[in-house]
Amino acid sequence: MNPMDAARLLPWTSSDGKPCYLLGGNGSGYISRLADKVEAAQMCSAAGLIEEAGRILDGRSWTPGELHLLAIDLNDTLAKVRRVAESRGARLLLLTDDSVEDDDPAADGAGGGDRAPLA
Repeated sequence: MNPMDAARLLPWTSSDGKPCYLLGGNGSGYISRLADKVEAAQMCSAAGLIEEAGRILDGRSWTPGELHLLAIDLNDTLAKVRRVAESRGARLLLLTDDSVEDDDPAADGAGGGDRAPLA
């Protein structure tokens, strides 16, 4: 398997805006735990922003500047939530692929396949 297939997309970018990945590991190391905490904080921030946006929009007395700032905050938060979703979705696919391989008797050579039986 290509190492990038199992790479975890981290919830932050490099200083020049490029995605950061964690290669290898079992998800219990320091960087994985830090990424989990950052993802949780980003999701919590998104929930708070959704509530704030609802209050601002329900008030119907916003200024163009308030709407502009809200749109900037919503855009930034949506980008972070999307990154979390991509990262978690990719890890779920890996788990699904692993379970399919575990359930496939031909994958480990136990039954099926085109091998001749041992005498």
